[in-house]
Amino acid sequence: QVQLVESGGGLVQPGGSLRLSCAASGFSLDYYAIGWFRQAPGKEREGVSCISSSDGHTNYADAVKGRFTISRDNAKNTVYLQMNSLKPEDTAVYYCAAPPLGYYCPDYVSDPADFGSWGQGTQVTVSS
Repeated sequence: QVQLVESGGGLVQPGGSLRLSCAASGFSLDYYAIGWFRQAPGKEREGVSCISSSDGHTNYADAVKGRFTISRDNAKNTVYLQMNSLKPEDTAVYYCAAPPLGYYCPDYVSDPADFGSWGQGTQVTVSS
């Protein structure tokens, strides 16, 4: 049973930081890429970042480059998204997702359609 569970969201002031976690069960992150996506009210779901399984190649949306960092801890079967210098426009529900085996993160942000297993999402709100 493949399952992904996001955690770490919450309310933070502009300029603050949060670390999101994506915990996997039913499969090992050793063999899967993991993507982070977000969906703000009234907007389409968009790719935020992706990390490949084999060589750790990553990508980031232009809007978060220099502020967000994706990483993995295979021993804990968890992928993280460290979010610094948060802005109000970062407010969204954040999802992690796993694609089929053999997927590698491209140089550009990932397409949600390529990912078949999704977590339930965690709310991130950036506001004063």
